[in-house]
Amino acid sequence: MHKTLTISRRDFLGAAAASVCGLALPNISSAATVKRRPKPNILWIMSDEHNHSVAGCYGNRLIQTPNMDALARNGITFDGHYCNSPLCTPSRLSLTAGKYVSHVDAWGLTSDLPDPNIASLPRVLNAAGYKSFLCGKQHYDYSRRYGFTEVGGDFNNWYQTGLGRRRPPTDIQQERLSPRFQTFHSGNHGSTVEHDRRVTAGAVEFLSEQAAGDQPFFLFVGYLSPHFPLIVPDKYWRRYEGKVEMPIIPEGFLEGLPLNYKVQRAAFAEIGVPDETVRRGRELYYGLTNWADDEIGKVLAALRLRPDIAENTVIIYSSDHGENMGEHGMWWKNCMYEQSSRVPLIISWPKRWKGGQRRRGASSHVDLVQTVADIAGAHTPDDWNGASMTHWMDRGETPWKDYAVSEYYAHNTASGYVMSRSGDWKYVYHTVIDKDHLAERELYNLAEDSHEFTNLAGRAEHAARLKTMHMRMVKEVGGDPDETEQRSRTQLSRGYHRADPRPKGAVTNEDA
Repeated sequence: MHKTLTISRRDFLGAAAASVCGLALPNISSAATVKRRPKPNILWIMSDEHNHSVAGCYGNRLIQTPNMDALARNGITFDGHYCNSPLCTPSRLSLTAGKYVSHVDAWGLTSDLPDPNIASLPRVLNAAGYKSFLCGKQHYDYSRRYGFTEVGGDFNNWYQTGLGRRRPPTDIQQERLSPRFQTFHSGNHGSTVEHDRRVTAGAVEFLSEQAAGDQPFFLFVGYLSPHFPLIVPDKYWRRYEGKVEMPIIPEGFLEGLPLNYKVQRAAFAEIGVPDETVRRGRELYYGLTNWADDEIGKVLAALRLRPDIAENTVIIYSSDHGENMGEHGMWWKNCMYEQSSRVPLIISWPKRWKGGQRRRGASSHVDLVQTVADIAGAHTPDDWNGASMTHWMDRGETPWKDYAVSEYYAHNTASGYVMSRSGDWKYVYHTVIDKDHLAERELYNLAEDSHEFTNLAGRAEHAARLKTMHMRMVKEVGGDPDETEQRSRTQLSRGYHRADPRPKGAVTNEDA
């Protein structure tokens, strides 16, 4: 059904067996002393489409996120963390496999990993003595769980076809506004909140049934909020009605957007959204984020009811990508602006790390995956990307690579693009569309231009920097993005040619 991956799982499991006894964690009370401790449980809570700036712990004074903020007070908050693709399925497949999306052909919403038996994060942890559980969204095919045992219900019933296509570069006009904007209203039964109530119930039930001394668990809780549709109970919207500022879009900015983003705005039919709709959508997004925080709080409260378990549980909060919220004239995700590609990340385990700390260098989800494996004392395959952040977390002055990459080769664009972040500088390379539409580049100094309004890529004084950043990015992803773009086009046009019929209830989705 899917092409096979050249990784030998047998070889991986043989190497991993040596790590089952675990990696001793440093005793931070004494640098000279190392003690073996019981393996910690790991609770990874992942929201969907959370703009990092809409959280109190990231400096937003309007939004009410008391549970995320409390987690930050008891943990380490990362100020430059990125997803590896600003789209649900590629992002989640990347962190499942521990690799960049271009390394596992995870191009878009219809994609799956190349091998159902791939050496995944849950399998790596299982080999190290854990039992891995999934409660909620991970956007997996109905037939695959990659080493997870699913709890709380069936949230992953996709039928992945592998199909997709590029849009013509001339497609920059729309016929009508997207019907998504008609769903901007308050209500108690939006599909997002209905989904997440079930996720919370499943996670709470799971935690209530755990016993101290049991096999350590890895529980991944996958929320859908604050992903659209932007429908949230009325009291949450009312908290923000008339209070959320409108996006700032400088005069002439939209005309200077990269061609891919012009195509994307037309494809998502988000050109010319009325001001009142923009205002209402942003208010509802705040309300839905507030609601999501309350749901997360219920899970954390269930864990606190079991102090014998809670004290030895690492808690991670992040999101699979961000939300544009009308900034830069764009909605949803799919682009490389900070609102879309940068995500919140908090890691809390007071037993090892003092709370209230921040880390400001660039990092990404492949680093987070390596960190989770490191905390678990697990052995990861040599071909995984990323680097563990535990030494950087243990001692903030420890040198860190300060580098992150994100890739997009999915739908509603004319060609794929790749972003890299290093220090204050952010570089985006848009691959060649055709002989008449060559590569485009973006370069921003985020210290001086945090809104990303001034593209410096065309200025002669930045030519050397542009060349250096491009070479490093190509080396990091292990290939020329233009060649990757052609490979993705071929695979998306071909699809998987699945022999199994789509089961009743399994769904395809090319536009989430």
